[in-house]
Amino acid sequence: MALLLGCGYQMVGKETHLPPGLTSVAIPTFANQTFEPGIEVPFTQGFLREFIQDRRVKVVDGGDADSILEGIIKYFSIASVSYDQSGFVSEYQTTVTLDVTLKRRTGEIIWKQSDLSETRWYRASSNVLFNEANKAAAIQQIGTFVAERVRNRFFYNF
Repeated sequence: MALLLGCGYQMVGKETHLPPGLTSVAIPTFANQTFEPGIEVPFTQGFLREFIQDRRVKVVDGGDADSILEGIIKYFSIASVSYDQSGFVSEYQTTVTLDVTLKRRTGEIIWKQSDLSETRWYRASSNVLFNEANKAAAIQQIGTFVAERVRNRFFYNF
């Protein structure tokens, strides 16, 4: 019986390597230093979603948090990357670069990742609304992907 109970089974996927005392995080709206209006919204939402779904730390308001995860979106670009036979754009590339900083409530920087950059491509159309929808989807994909990378670092690379 003792062998069966002590065989080493355990829940996996909830291990963290956080510094002691970090049990909660606040994620304020990211700062937007680009000329792309509203780009901070999908990034902030992506980070909130990642940390809320993970549940290894509580996501709380700034005044109640042990730590604060701040983001600054520094660069945004769109470039046409392919054309059809008529010379019209058929695909765009969008790139976003941001800085992410994790601080204790006291202001002490725990870690900082500068120049996180990600690129996505999206199909173009003669319909402006279609182009804007595809651009918004590409930005949201970038935000989600970068949030996943940062969440992994948050829990595994300390």
